[in-house]
Amino acid sequence: MALAFASHARRLLVAGSGAPARSFHAEPYQAKVGVVEFLNGVGKGVEAHAAKLEEAVGGDLQRLLETRTLRLKKLGIPCKHRKLILSFAQKYRLGLWKPRAEPRKVE
Repeated sequence: MALAFASHARRLLVAGSGAPARSFHAEPYQAKVGVVEFLNGVGKGVEAHAAKLEEAVGGDLQRLLETRTLRLKKLGIPCKHRKLILSFAQKYRLGLWKPRAEPRKVE
């Protein structure tokens, strides 16, 4: 009984050593994220509105993250792009998504 517990505890200590489980899949992320980098990370044509949004929010990513759909609509951004911007902004706020250093290659 004690031997089974000792081997189980040893496995937990080795597994919980603090190393990430998928470290070999680590992707390089942007160190400093601005409005343009954020929109480039979203992709799907949203980066075409970078100049408009940069001017509207003053280059401040925090203001872009707090922007609502009506303000984006007044800037002339299409519905699909507004939806993408707002959904990725929510994911970024929650820490579930970050823009990559290099854009993904679409094949």
